[in-house]
Amino acid sequence: MRVTILGTGGIAAAHAGAIGRLSDHGVDAVLAHAVDIDPARAEAFAQQHGVAAHGTSLDDVLPETDVLHVCTPPGAHVDATVAALDAGVHVVVEKPATLSLAEIDRIAEAEARSSASFTQVVQHRFGHGARQLRRLLDDGALGRPLVATCDTLWFRAPEYFEVPWRGRWDTEGGGPTMGHGIHQFDLLLATLGPWTEVTAMAGRLARRVDTEDVSMAIVRFASGALATITNSLLSPRETSDLRFDTEAATIELSHLYGYSDADWTFTPAAGRDDVGQLWQPDPEALPSGHLAQLVPTYRAFAAGEAPPVTVSDARGTLELVAAIYRSAFTGAVVHAGEIGPGDPFHRSMRGTGPAWAPVKNIDAAPTATEEVAR
Repeated sequence: MRVTILGTGGIAAAHAGAIGRLSDHGVDAVLAHAVDIDPARAEAFAQQHGVAAHGTSLDDVLPETDVLHVCTPPGAHVDATVAALDAGVHVVVEKPATLSLAEIDRIAEAEARSSASFTQVVQHRFGHGARQLRRLLDDGALGRPLVATCDTLWFRAPEYFEVPWRGRWDTEGGGPTMGHGIHQFDLLLATLGPWTEVTAMAGRLARRVDTEDVSMAIVRFASGALATITNSLLSPRETSDLRFDTEAATIELSHLYGYSDADWTFTPAAGRDDVGQLWQPDPEALPSGHLAQLVPTYRAFAAGEAPPVTVSDARGTLELVAAIYRSAFTGAVVHAGEIGPGDPFHRSMRGTGPAWAPVKNIDAAPTATEEVAR
């Protein structure tokens, strides 16, 4: 399969590295093209990663592409994805796939009329520990899931937001709820299944951005389990933590940007020593990361099957994002399925908007009314 990477910024290197290792896992793929609006950046990327061709036009290379990796800023995802699907080219998109539910619905329509498939990068689903946990829950070996916590506690200095498209609703789609914590709570959803309702709060506490810099949510799942979700860019000691309390055990994951089996802790409940042997590491397993997701994804592409993460999966995670914003900005409990066409939060994650005002002067001191909103 001939692969093109669109957008040769920071995350594209992770894609190129994973594509280069696919052959080690029996996948026949070659990185053939690098495309970027900046020709010098495209050339430098091509030289660094041994890409045969580079340029600035996606249209020129789509006829010679089997799989397109979209690594642009989020605001440019949807048009490139639709163009590729309409050309019969498979698409792998970095998170978040789109800026809104309306845009992911547009991609679903394009995939439905295409011979090709769409998938979004959510690599944390593919670590061995996550797959093992889902299997044990599906088998009933751990009893019912009851309580969960999901914390993305990261730190981004003010300088991080000097990149023009960051911290804006129109180009990034949201703050840490949309662009950072999404990896952790996507894994939460993949583990616990469908959610039914959410209540949330968000604030802009310390960064001169239009979006939030922290959000917190309480989520009820169809199984009855309850979970909390925290997304922060203000936490000096960075960590990504998930905890699942079931009837039989507590299962914890603590890492930052990727994990191996060593990052998991399994604690049987009192009197349930019988479940201890169920949790087994796999020394041969790939750590969570792009390669762990791309191997089964490319195998599915080659076999003409649906990828392991579908457009429906991506939409389900984005629906929770939209619900968190809707609850935070309106003060209402939001139920699954409520946000459809015609709803402001279907068109944009900003929806009806937060209480704080847009940033007009990056050097001005924030006012109290700008900073916090329910």
